[in-house]
Amino acid sequence: MTDNSTPSEMTAAVWTGPDAVKTRQVPMPEIPEGWALLRIAYNGICGTDLAIMHGKHPRAQAPLIMGHEMSGWVEQAGASGPAAGALVVVEPLVSCGDCKSCRDGFAHVCRNLGLYGIDTPGGMAEYVALPPEVLHEVPDGVDPLTASLAEPLAVAVHAVELSRMERGDTVAVFGAGPIGILTALVARHEGASRVVITEPSDWRRSVAEGMGFNVVPEGSTMLETLATLTEGEGADTTFDTAAHPRVAAQLTDVTRVLGRIVVVGVYKTPAPINLRDVCFKEQTMAGVRVYTTANFTRAIELIASGELGLENFPTKTFGLDQVGAAFHAASSGQDCLKALVTPLTGKADA
Repeated sequence: MTDNSTPSEMTAAVWTGPDAVKTRQVPMPEIPEGWALLRIAYNGICGTDLAIMHGKHPRAQAPLIMGHEMSGWVEQAGASGPAAGALVVVEPLVSCGDCKSCRDGFAHVCRNLGLYGIDTPGGMAEYVALPPEVLHEVPDGVDPLTASLAEPLAVAVHAVELSRMERGDTVAVFGAGPIGILTALVARHEGASRVVITEPSDWRRSVAEGMGFNVVPEGSTMLETLATLTEGEGADTTFDTAAHPRVAAQLTDVTRVLGRIVVVGVYKTPAPINLRDVCFKEQTMAGVRVYTTANFTRAIELIASGELGLENFPTKTFGLDQVGAAFHAASSGQDCLKALVTPLTGKADA
């Protein structure tokens, strides 16, 4: 770095091995030619970060600065892209550009796909260096905290797009975690007549109810609830954001003839599914990896519009020196849907 006013060190949360993350001083990022330097505002913790934390991610190597759900300000502009001072969010995908998927314009399912914050340093720090093409400027008036939801929201946008959901559909969502609630919000925005959510956590069920969704009551099942609502037909479109074997076994049962099933959550191991139902009901199934750039842009538009009501999306913020508490909150899922780490002084909730 050539600016003598820029510090030589920064504070970062560094994953050092299974179940070990430490806040420490580290050198400022080196900025490759043409890249930008981002000053982090907020970084969300997701299920992938939890897998890394527990030493169960196949690619992550310690020591690592995790975090790929980033919002922040351009501290030093790159050769292209947003100007210094712009509030941006990060599309954190790293594709090879050489495989057939990349050549065909589907870089989000690159055979060698990587992510900033997993394969390279991420956003649980004061600064991160990134290529300008992954930075998306956020419209004026958007709060940096809400902006940090753009990455998981893009997953939901992609899931609803892949589902080919139609206006008036009855939609079933398994799981009321961050992706489940965001998928439900997008489905409703796109015209679902009703969205039915099933979730084992009492607290998360209350969140879903507070957002106006039909929630499967404790002691009942998605199949029973949908039977009453649809005269036994089942959901037109079903989203599995839970990725649990017990859910996989129900997907075809709760979905109507000629219905659509989208697997959004990532299963850790193969799970049984009733393929006979898929044939006899002529159901369509699709999987979700991440999102396209168009999905990411759409997520930013939805955030800027305020139409999803994300001000009611429960978040909790933690300083970099509270990163252990942040991971505990993300793991428990009992008082927030999204735990965020911030280097901003005075912005932490706990």
